Amino acid sequence: MICLLGFLNHALFWYYLACNLAYLMMLIVALRTSAAHQRRLKSHRLEWFRESPLAPPVTIIAPAHNEERSIRVAVRNLLELDYPQLEIIVVNDGSEDGTLQEMREEFRLRPVRAVYIADAKSAPVRGLYRSDGNASLLVIDKEAGGSKADAVNAGLNAATSPYVCIVDSDSVLERDALLRIMVPIMEDPKRVVAVGGIIRVLNGSEIEGGCLKRVRLPGKSIEVIQVVEYLRAFLIGREAWAQGNMLTIISGAFGLFRTDLVRAVLGFFALIWSAPSADIGLALSAKTLIWWPACTGTCSRKG
Repeated sequence: MICLLGFLNHALFWYYLACNLAYLMMLIVALRTSAAHQRRLKSHRLEWFRESPLAPPVTIIAPAHNEERSIRVAVRNLLELDYPQLEIIVVNDGSEDGTLQEMREEFRLRPVRAVYIADAKSAPVRGLYRSDGNASLLVIDKEAGGSKADAVNAGLNAATSPYVCIVDSDSVLERDALLRIMVPIMEDPKRVVAVGGIIRVLNGSEIEGGCLKRVRLPGKSIEVIQVVEYLRAFLIGREAWAQGNMLTIISGAFGLFRTDLVRAVLGFFALIWSAPSADIGLALSAKTLIWWPACTGTCSRKG
């Protein structure tokens, strides 16, 4: 018994030593790549992209399921993003509350008839709605599919842009997030087919008019631990793995993909509700490059 305890003690010691050394190496790599990316980002004038007619159109797909409390602010935040050619598709995924009614009242939705080809598998669509106040907003009302991937596929079928950006309906994007996340694509559109942004926890921060005004730590200790975990995962882990071309996933809370390739692999597959991008990341990485830039765009979400 003493020998077994001694063996386990040594095994745990070497395990934790190896883990901490690995994280130390990833931290060094992440710091170097983050600094390099910030220098490269400063060399680009985002106002040129904002005013350029050559910026490729982007469709934002935001699945929503029982989000009546926050859907107005969330959609308003998406409509106010800085990007020259933007289409917003909100997918009401069988909500049992007043999510659709909230959007009807806030954005003056009216039913429309449009060509809808179900290239990617999803639950049946009940109706399409266009905003009278903002023609770039399209709302899809569908039956519940049981997964976020199903809702994203419904939006993918209606998307008209060469790039689709997947976000969570409870997330708040910085106004220039799309401009920054499109920089690597405009630098090398043939090789870069998917880009991910930095995600951080929104709890405790100050929100005004759908915009993030002040970043603060949450009050509960479990939420603080989640903040630390997000920083470790996004600012250290994924940046370091990306430098070795070993990153095979882009977050479903804020990820941008080339539309034709997503349709070529038949859209997203339902693994779990919160992460539709894992399997499609593997599928795309088998064909070409997935790049995770440092601090490209920031998306804050509730923990």
